[in-house]
Amino acid sequence: MDQGTGPQSGYARGADELLVLRTSPPTERADAARNRAVVLESAARLFAEHGVDNVSMDAIATAAGVGKGTLFRRFGDKAGLAVALLDKRERELQEAILTGPAPLGPGDGGEVPAPASRLYAFLDAYLDYVLDHLDLVRMSETAAPGARYRIGAYRFWHRHTAVLLAAVHPGADADALAHAILAMVSAEHLHAVVAELGAERARRAILDVTQAFARPG
Repeated sequence: MDQGTGPQSGYARGADELLVLRTSPPTERADAARNRAVVLESAARLFAEHGVDNVSMDAIATAAGVGKGTLFRRFGDKAGLAVALLDKRERELQEAILTGPAPLGPGDGGEVPAPASRLYAFLDAYLDYVLDHLDLVRMSETAAPGARYRIGAYRFWHRHTAVLLAAVHPGADADALAHAILAMVSAEHLHAVVAELGAERARRAILDVTQAFARPG
C-alpha cells in the first residue's frame, strides 16, 4: 500500500499546538475524584447493561448513591457523562499520537514516518475508538447543534489531520480538507451507515477515502 511521503518540518510546529490542545485529566480533591469515579463506574455499567438511550440520570444517581442534583451539577446531563466517560480513552489516543510508536505516533527518533502513513494510521485508530464507543460518542456529539465541534478533543483531531494534510498537499486548504475527512467519522454518520452496511464495510470505505486523500499530488 503506497501511502506516499511528504515534508516533515511542518509537523514539529503542529505537535507544539497539539500539546496545548490535548485533553487534560480533571484536577479535583481526592474525595471529589472518588465520587466522580463511582458515578462514572455506575453510568458505564448501566449503559453497558441497558443501552445509553434507556438509562436515566435518576437511575445513575441511585446506582452511584448520590443525589440527582449533585449529578446534574457535576456533569450537566447524560451528554456530559458521555464526555467524561470518553475522556480517558481520548487521552490515550492523543498520547499515542504525540509520543507513541510509528506510524500513529512519531516513533522513537529513528526513521520519521511519512505524513500520509500517519494520517491513515490515525483514521484507523480513531475508527477503533469511535466504533467501540459509538453510542457514547454519538450522545456527546449531538447533545446540541454543533456540539461535536465544541468538544475540546475535536480541535485536537482536526489540527492533527490538518497538519498532516498540509504536509502531503502543500498549498491545499488543509483546514477545510481536515473537516471533510473528519465528517466521515462523525458518530451520527457512522451510526446510520453501520446500521445499513455493517461496521466492516463502513470502515473499509472510510479508509479507502482516507488513502485517496493521503496520496500526494
